[in-house]
Amino acid sequence: MKVEELIEVDPEKMGGTPVFFGTRVPIKNFFDYLEGGDGLEVFLDHFPTVEREQALALLELMRERILGEDDLKPLVPKALAALDHIQPGTIVIIRS
Repeated sequence: MKVEELIEVDPEKMGGTPVFFGTRVPIKNFFDYLEGGDGLEVFLDHFPTVEREQALALLELMRERILGEDDLKPLVPKALAALDHIQPGTIVIIRS
């Protein structure tokens, strides 16, 4: 999914705050939920206008931008599955 299909920035929508495309849900909310220890499912339940594919694509985009390593791609599904079970302060180790 391309960035322009994933993130929308429109001065007429939420004052130009980056939101998930086709919604009024700020991207920041997603990261706030993850930072607060809530899993992907909790976020999706609280913001039903965001599709699972959008949230996963955002995580993949951030991984690519930060790491830029294709050899980590197989670990992404395991990391995403772990998000649903992480409690604040928990250290998660994912092995291939």
